[in-house]
Amino acid sequence: MRDTLPLLELTDFPPINRRPLKTLQVNLGYRCNQRCLHCHVNASPDRTEMMSDETFALLLEVIDSRRVAMVDITGGAPELHPRFRELVRFCRARDIAVIDRCNLTILFEPGQEDLAEFLAEQRVEVVASLPCYSQANVDNQRGAGVFHKSIEALQRFNALGYGLAGSDGGELTLSLVYNPQGPSLPPDQTILEADYRRELRANFGIEFTRLLAIANMPIKRFGSTLVSRGEFVPYMALLRDNFQARNLDQVMCRDLVSVDWQGRLYDCDFNQQLGLPVVDHARPGRRPDLRTLLVEDLAGMPIATADHCYGCTAGQGSSCGGAL
Repeated sequence: MRDTLPLLELTDFPPINRRPLKTLQVNLGYRCNQRCLHCHVNASPDRTEMMSDETFALLLEVIDSRRVAMVDITGGAPELHPRFRELVRFCRARDIAVIDRCNLTILFEPGQEDLAEFLAEQRVEVVASLPCYSQANVDNQRGAGVFHKSIEALQRFNALGYGLAGSDGGELTLSLVYNPQGPSLPPDQTILEADYRRELRANFGIEFTRLLAIANMPIKRFGSTLVSRGEFVPYMALLRDNFQARNLDQVMCRDLVSVDWQGRLYDCDFNQQLGLPVVDHARPGRRPDLRTLLVEDLAGMPIATADHCYGCTAGQGSSCGGAL
């Protein structure tokens, strides 16, 4: 696999700084039951990296101490971590909002038969990948048979009240994630969401809360594919040419910290995959980790940037929460 960081490090992306911490995004490990072409984490069933018990204990200490507004749990397939449910319960007992970034097919893995019911019981927001409402497109990007499993999983979530306004105690949030099939910007999120609602409702009776349109990042598996196909330079030109300065104020790295499976801190999940840690110009050489968050929240510190940051600020903007 080709490393794209050397192609991204030299950048003129505008400098930006952190605000106070609101969201802790936790990557529990890179193991996944799928191997998607667009995956910026390069997750797969072959990956073995998983958060240790020692790091997990420190994570709980940080969450208890910082009392962030939200814990955003990701992977790989985060549900494959043996202490995933413990983390969810820990956060919800403290009234901290939780997001589970779910690939949907995980519901059909051994030991996950009651996962949907658990998430509903804990009132966890489900952010589910569904890169298209077409079987051919989804199976091409995510693997044969993934589309039908995803539809069945969404129907199961709907049956529990996810994505349905007026669910007992308030709506259980079900967000779907769209990624382009190749090196192009996502279409208008509002228009695309209307298309998703029409097609999924008419063909499968599926409802959802919102659609998040996320640009593909030129890193890891997707970035390597761009390089091998000679599409990396044109894609970067597309991102740079569509830069919108107004998106700078809304990018997720402003008030989010990404934690990897080893407890190290990054400004976002994309920087994590590039190996670009949170930097502290006042203390050069320091490598912030979870212990850092026990004494400070990093507010005011500069955000580590490279050319891939144009992916979050091009066009309508893109982040883990969709268009900006």
